[in-house]
Amino acid sequence: MRAWNSPEPPVLPGSGGGRVLVHDSLTGALQPAGPETGEARLYACGITPYDATHLGHAATYVAIDLLNRAWRDAGLGVRFAQNVTDVDDPLLERAAATGVDWTALAEDQIELYRGDMAALRVLPPMALTGVVESLGIVTDLIGRLRDEQAVYPVPDPEYPDWYFSVTKASNLMQGTGISMLEAEEIFAERGGDPDRPGKRHRLDCLVWRQERPGEPAWDSWLGRGRPGWHVECTAISLDLLGEEFDVQAGGRDLAFPHHPMCAAEALVATGRPMAKVFLHTGMVGLDGAKMSKSRGNLVFVSRLLAEGVDPMAVRLALLAHHYRSDWEYSTAVLEQAQARLERWRTAVAAPTGADATATLDAVRSALRHDLDAPAALAAVDSWAEAGGDDPSGPALVRDLVDALLGVAL
Repeated sequence: MRAWNSPEPPVLPGSGGGRVLVHDSLTGALQPAGPETGEARLYACGITPYDATHLGHAATYVAIDLLNRAWRDAGLGVRFAQNVTDVDDPLLERAAATGVDWTALAEDQIELYRGDMAALRVLPPMALTGVVESLGIVTDLIGRLRDEQAVYPVPDPEYPDWYFSVTKASNLMQGTGISMLEAEEIFAERGGDPDRPGKRHRLDCLVWRQERPGEPAWDSWLGRGRPGWHVECTAISLDLLGEEFDVQAGGRDLAFPHHPMCAAEALVATGRPMAKVFLHTGMVGLDGAKMSKSRGNLVFVSRLLAEGVDPMAVRLALLAHHYRSDWEYSTAVLEQAQARLERWRTAVAAPTGADATATLDAVRSALRHDLDAPAALAAVDSWAEAGGDDPSGPALVRDLVDALLGVAL
């Protein structure tokens, strides 16, 4: 399926070269992300389209966009892939609860997501890849896992669903920092079924769900049914990016079990780790709790835009927080972003300003060091406050803010 349109970032003067360092969740340390030259490969886990796009989504994809922009500025090509989980239990449950056809609900929410990402000036992936259009890719991967004796059907005469055997991979818990008991609890909270009779291990994850009455299903060698959640991302990412791509990214709620399950499946199927670096963003809260669909405490990008909020102010509100930090949204956060946007626009509209060469260097350096957007914003703040008589300063700041931070002034 198509992604969205976005203007090409300006090309900035000087050398943007240098490796981008990001925090790798597996090692807990800063690691170089992407090659020194050539093409960087990035996979971002996409939305399940039943309620899009809240600020938690937006914060994650804006952070990932910073990596994309930093790579481009460093002279790398970027191969960026993103999925859409356009058939899954939460989508079907929402469709049933609202009396809307599940395909219509998915289509509506995907289009809303496209519009929000375009408004926030997030650079698009080469395509949004849905599960429904990727069924052959998914079942082929499950076949490879079967050849490695890593999947099996549970002995349920009515619904012999297929599962991935986590004991086939020795690295499932690597870097998670959680105990087996905690893992089982989180697994259950995030769509797993540790108590399912017939499973060989409580953490074994579903790869193919046999057809249930009233649910969508497709024919395959596994029986008529549909894919599980984790295996879809494994299959799509390997198909689009190849083995051991550079970065797999998503919210911290994907740090377990989703990304470890994907990595384990990829390791068994290919003999190689899935990604070299795993990047996870912090959680956005509202009223003292994580912003989530289950709680219903959501602030939607589309609603802010409908109320007349400038999308660049929304983006600046997100960029004011380091991507790995947890933070809480409030009207004060948005007001501060709106005031910053106005200051910047006033400064770049002036005929002269301070020399911006050092500002460009500071913003580049901040983003190369773990995508430190707050430090980058502070550098632009300093330039806007300084004033000066350089006629080239305002234009350079306008371009660097556009190219590196994705903010149109």
